[in-house]
Amino acid sequence: MKLEDIDQSLFVLDSGNTSWMIVATALVLLMTPGLAFFYGGMVRAKSVLNMMMMSFISIATIGVVWVVYGYGLAFGSDTLGGLFGSPSGRIGMNGVPEVADVVDGEPVYNSLAGSAGVPFLVMVAFQATFAIITVALISGSVADRMKFATWTIFTVLWVTLVYTPVAHGVWGGGLLGTWGPLADTPVIDFAGGTVVHINAGAAGLALAILLGLRKGFGKEPFKPHNMPFVMLGSALLWFGWFGFNAGSEFAADATAGRAFLNTLVAPAIAVLGWLLVEKIRDGKPTSLGAASGIVAGLVAITPAAASVDTWGALAIGFIAGAVCSLAVALKYKFGYDDSLDVVGVHLIGGLVGTVLIGFFANLGEGTTWAVDGAKDGLLYGGNADQLVSQVLGAGTAVLYSFVVTLILGLLLKVTIGLRVSEDVEVAGIDLAEHGETAYEEAK
Repeated sequence: MKLEDIDQSLFVLDSGNTSWMIVATALVLLMTPGLAFFYGGMVRAKSVLNMMMMSFISIATIGVVWVVYGYGLAFGSDTLGGLFGSPSGRIGMNGVPEVADVVDGEPVYNSLAGSAGVPFLVMVAFQATFAIITVALISGSVADRMKFATWTIFTVLWVTLVYTPVAHGVWGGGLLGTWGPLADTPVIDFAGGTVVHINAGAAGLALAILLGLRKGFGKEPFKPHNMPFVMLGSALLWFGWFGFNAGSEFAADATAGRAFLNTLVAPAIAVLGWLLVEKIRDGKPTSLGAASGIVAGLVAITPAAASVDTWGALAIGFIAGAVCSLAVALKYKFGYDDSLDVVGVHLIGGLVGTVLIGFFANLGEGTTWAVDGAKDGLLYGGNADQLVSQVLGAGTAVLYSFVVTLILGLLLKVTIGLRVSEDVEVAGIDLAEHGETAYEEAK
């Protein structure tokens, strides 16, 4: 049987699911401009445009890479021992079927989206927005000091050699998600705890170490120049995150509803956890803490959005808010300059959410979602199998992302250079790299 022999009308499109997924895709894309405001407000006035441009250029480069070959590397059939997918038949996305395909001579649904009656190309677009935001997240660790041209090249290399293998491993049945004990009890990652947040956080740590400290780090304050930008950014991220998590079901159903509710309650209580730590430690709850708490809760609930009940979401959110509030100080203790706390929020928050699934997963009778082979958490009658898998999966993502990012960073450093000159850093990276400033007084 050939593709042209399939009657595509047998695979009926669901207009409700399709409408929801188109909206969810737009919501997730909005998260990257939201991140630009969030990060842009946190840097100094003379760096804000460069910081925001790092997010916008990620949309440009990854948007192109994804349709040319990126989707195939992430979700195609296994190649290179299962480390990557194959882009064969997916290059440029021309001629791909709406929902049905041929595998071993038999007609099958093209994807999870196809089985929900959602066109294949909508799934491609939805997954593109995930790749875009993941790359953009890393930029927070390199603020004020990385060459823009180098960052642009890095986005293409990183999404190709780091993001797609991790996505293929966790969501595409590839090597990184199925080695050893992970084959029997798969990692639960509903919407990107490992693929997005742990991946980006580990990469951010590698780049921060390679770039070194900003001039004045630890000696002078690097205060956010525009807190309204930060709070606007966190609000846009939260709004877009409903598409990020609930959209990962690829259908407008009860599972999407569960993920939607958990995406509301986990960040809400994470704010309380973060502010409680600030009040005890510093004496005052801050607006930066509230905005950061929102993001920490969103990060932590992402992998667990459909596999925990409301009590589990509340517990994960509160723990993440408190732990991430403490974790942002690690950079001063260990001497790495993670400028905007990508490690403290995304790496640590992703680890918290991913590992806590091993305690709070509730996949028993009446659940609307489960991964084949996944088990309940320890607090819901399960044994340690799921917890072990969550730890191993998270550890694999950290190790792979950190090591490969370090290699890519070293190659760029010895070829075209990573860091702007000290004079540029002091005078302001906006003017030197982009020929413009955000504010007259920033010149």
